Amino acid sequence: MTATYTITLKNCAFFARHGVHDEEEFLGQRFFVDAELDVEQGQALVDDSIDDTVHYGIAFTEIEKIITGRRRYLIEALALEVATTLCSRFPQIRRAKISIRKPNAPVPGVLDYVEVTVEHYA
Repeated sequence: MTATYTITLKNCAFFARHGVHDEEEFLGQRFFVDAELDVEQGQALVDDSIDDTVHYGIAFTEIEKIITGRRRYLIEALALEVATTLCSRFPQIRRAKISIRKPNAPVPGVLDYVEVTVEHYA
């Protein structure tokens, strides 16, 4: 079995307009994303090569494009799109676990945030 390591991008913040309700699209809100990426080691760590690993700056940009892109009703769908896109962009990723937090979810009560997590295995 090939060795793996994990790259984590924690609490990436974006302003976007996702949600079922019209006011969520009109007003928008902040969304927070965690990406936990299990990466096949290959020669990247031995050779100290950025070209053979997941460049987390590019990964962040890919996440940003999706989160700030077209509106989704479900943050679950958004999380799946982030996971599958990162796995496609970086074939070294074996598992992408994406969590998205929505602090201003329209619920009839007080809470810190609603969070969903999707795991995708490549």
